[in-house]
Amino acid sequence: MQTSSDRHEYPAHWEADVVLRDGGTARVRPITVDDAERLVSFYEQVSDESKYYRFFAPYPRLSAKDVHRFTHHDFVDRVGLAATIGGEFIATVRYDRIGAAGAPATSPADEAEVAFLVQDAHQGRGVASALLEHIAAVARERGIRRFAAEVLPANNKMIKVFMDAGYTQKRSFEDGVVRLEFDLEPTDRSLAVQYAREHRAEARSVQRLLQPGSVAVVGTGRTPGGVGRSILGNIRDAGYTGRLYAVNRAFPEDQKQLDGVPACRSVRDIAGPVDLAVVTVPAEHVPDVVTECGEHGVQGLVVISAGYADSGPDGRERQRALVRHARTYGMRIIGPNAFGIINTSPDVRLNASLAPQMPRPGRIGLFAQSGAIGIALLSRLHRRGGGVTGHTGVSSFVSSGNRADVSGNDVLQYWYDDPETDVALMYLESIGNPRKFTRLARRTAAVKPLVVVQGARHGGVAPQGHAVRATRLPHATVSALLRQAGVIRVDTITDLVDAGLLLARQPLPAGPRVAILGNSESLGLLTYDACLSEGLRPQPPLDLTTAASADDFHAALARALADDTCDAVVVTAIPTVGEGAAGDAALAEALRSAAAAVPTKPVLVVHVELGGLAQALSAATSTAPHAAPGTVSPAGPGGEPQASQDAAPGSVEEAAPGQSRPSGPPRPTAAPAPPQPSVRAPEVSRLIPAYPAAERAVRALGEAVAYAQWRREAADPGRVPEYEDIDEKGAAEQIAGYLARGQGLTLGAQETCELLGRYGVRVHRALPAPTPDDATRAARAIGYPVALKATAPHLRHRADLGGVRLDLADEEQLRRAYAELTELFGAPAELRPVVQGMAPRGVDTVVRAVIDPAAGAVLSFGLAGAATQLLGDMAHRLIPVTDRDATSLIRSIRTAPLLFGWRGSAPVDAAALEELLLRVSRLVDDHPEVAAVTLEPVVVAPRGLSVLGASVRLAPPPARDDLGPRTLPAY
Repeated sequence: MQTSSDRHEYPAHWEADVVLRDGGTARVRPITVDDAERLVSFYEQVSDESKYYRFFAPYPRLSAKDVHRFTHHDFVDRVGLAATIGGEFIATVRYDRIGAAGAPATSPADEAEVAFLVQDAHQGRGVASALLEHIAAVARERGIRRFAAEVLPANNKMIKVFMDAGYTQKRSFEDGVVRLEFDLEPTDRSLAVQYAREHRAEARSVQRLLQPGSVAVVGTGRTPGGVGRSILGNIRDAGYTGRLYAVNRAFPEDQKQLDGVPACRSVRDIAGPVDLAVVTVPAEHVPDVVTECGEHGVQGLVVISAGYADSGPDGRERQRALVRHARTYGMRIIGPNAFGIINTSPDVRLNASLAPQMPRPGRIGLFAQSGAIGIALLSRLHRRGGGVTGHTGVSSFVSSGNRADVSGNDVLQYWYDDPETDVALMYLESIGNPRKFTRLARRTAAVKPLVVVQGARHGGVAPQGHAVRATRLPHATVSALLRQAGVIRVDTITDLVDAGLLLARQPLPAGPRVAILGNSESLGLLTYDACLSEGLRPQPPLDLTTAASADDFHAALARALADDTCDAVVVTAIPTVGEGAAGDAALAEALRSAAAAVPTKPVLVVHVELGGLAQALSAATSTAPHAAPGTVSPAGPGGEPQASQDAAPGSVEEAAPGQSRPSGPPRPTAAPAPPQPSVRAPEVSRLIPAYPAAERAVRALGEAVAYAQWRREAADPGRVPEYEDIDEKGAAEQIAGYLARGQGLTLGAQETCELLGRYGVRVHRALPAPTPDDATRAARAIGYPVALKATAPHLRHRADLGGVRLDLADEEQLRRAYAELTELFGAPAELRPVVQGMAPRGVDTVVRAVIDPAAGAVLSFGLAGAATQLLGDMAHRLIPVTDRDATSLIRSIRTAPLLFGWRGSAPVDAAALEELLLRVSRLVDDHPEVAAVTLEPVVVAPRGLSVLGASVRLAPPPARDDLGPRTLPAY
């Protein structure tokens, strides 16, 4: 603990866990007087060369004076941080505030000298880079704006740490020493460097879990049955390529094997290294297992054991302790209460899960926070009954359980680099860090489709066991923001798999134009109607009649694919009487050969009888991936695929039955762009997905069309325009003055107009009219014609209630309107009437911006009145909004035609409306203290617009952890 002479209390909020470059973790914390022995021990393990680089001279040991200096800090002008593993130091960093001449100084001096020392055994792990991020954040908090460092020219590693950080810096050479000076204000480059390091570290941490060279299953029972024994058998039967160990402290001392696997009483007894431990012991014994694993150097844990946050408050505390304990040793955790992990790569073949059979290898990555949903996903991808037909394999599977540590964000980082994964499917019950998730999703979706179904979205609370930030945004808004980031957001598990099968097997469509052909006129018409419902542009169905042969299908499909006015083809087929399996095989081969000739256009099949054709489409040896040892066979007795025995067919049909399609941007109808290349590896042949219903096939195709359109637009996201008339500095001073009154406040009318005016947003003046005489004086000041409005909360923005009188041309009309309002609604004190000048007629709209603590700043747009209030017809974009975002935003609402000349009306000034959106976005982005902005109504005329009402709420800005140093979620 710090002594009473120290100027500040111990800053516990500086403590953090970080993921290092190799995927391990370390704890960063302030150094205190209690660390003297740790510091001495750490220094003794540093090489003479590293000591020389630190002190510019031989320095074999620290003196008592050195130890005192390096452990006594005031946490303002002198700060030291340490990176620790297992409670011991592996690296240190400190800064000392200095003045202009380089002498020790106090605030307001804003420069500090910084120095690092990293234990040789841990150099190259990115420890110094992580410590630099954290010490820079600490310095900024204490008013330091610039670091200086002196480095010997031969210390290339340290020079590289500073040079690669991305800060604006100056370099000089004097007296044989390199002097580096750099500003600590984050730059676009420093943030890009930080995100890149975060990506590499988190991806590597998941890779270590999914590609272990050795696995120990802790808690394997001595008798058959039980979770541990089952997982041990699953790993062995899958043909795991690494070393496998069975661990149980109850084994007799002379027992050397269990089911042919080396057996040990403790992880400590294993002779070689252990990369991954699968923990299946009861929760009360897990801490002892974690200690054993940490001391043995295990890199990660999959905790199957339940009894943590899933069991109530006591379990939540037990879960926090588990995470803290594991991170002490640099280990990451999947779970607790996890179903397990799977990696089908032939180089690994790991089935460390409760699934009794290994899935078929393939190109789809699966992530599920729920074990039950994970079972359903694995089963549905490998069975026919009640699900999508055909076989598409899995590259990797992660069931995170309570998601105490490793989350969907971490797995996304891994999938982004994974060459074995082309499509990512995720079932999420909560999003712990929405701001980071949307950032990672946008990057991933730019190269690989990401399909997400979110459970528990209408429950209002996170599932038991999940510790997540609260969001005030409704689910529809969150869904819209995910779509903006390129996420293919679906409502059900069925839709998740349907979309995944298409995206894994077929190229992206170049546009919304769909050809339909088949041997059933009725099925073709159903498909045509489904296409229209999805916003696609179907061509009239081509009926080949029930007499069509396989050659007829081949010729028709070849013609459709060769047609430049077609972007995708849906083939509808009903079984031919009497032909059976031979006919199905012939038709499948005909479709495959025709599709192979034009590999740039997707082909889907709708087949009402899913037996032979679906199997023929998916099981040909020329296209199906080869099964690894222990995988699910394509078909069992009777031609049905063998599903996981613990997932009954049809047990999970829908994640959210009865839910409607999420609202989002209208389907593209413009001329198609050139075809997009497939995301899969070129050596993998295409499989044609088959669906049991037209609606399901077309819904999957509609998602693929929208995603392909997003990919094309994401290549040019637009820019955030600059406006010369924006007074950013004046607005900052004004906001600071207002907040000096208190923690949060809603600005008055005059203050609102003044602040918005600094960003070029002009609000029509409205003068209070507490009496008829005040109303007439206000009208004379504004100039006739005027409007008289009641602004009481129950009447505001409710013209349908009669609280507004328009086009009052003179004093007589104004006084008569005033009398009518008071007679209808009560005394002026209740009505709060105002007089406002008339605006040009147009379409009433509403613009809102809000800062959500979880998702960040969000800009929303819709039409004023019932469309927004009753139907929820609002579109949303994350701030900062680009010019392309603003253009799409006003066109994304369902009532957008009212803005663009619907039924002969004059189109509004869309350019003026887009500029208003961009200016509001700039205001909120420049000043995070602006917690909410509402402009209502905004009347958009054929030329120009008028903001008739506005409100602004200010509050201290929320913490932005995405701009700070890299950290794991705190426990």
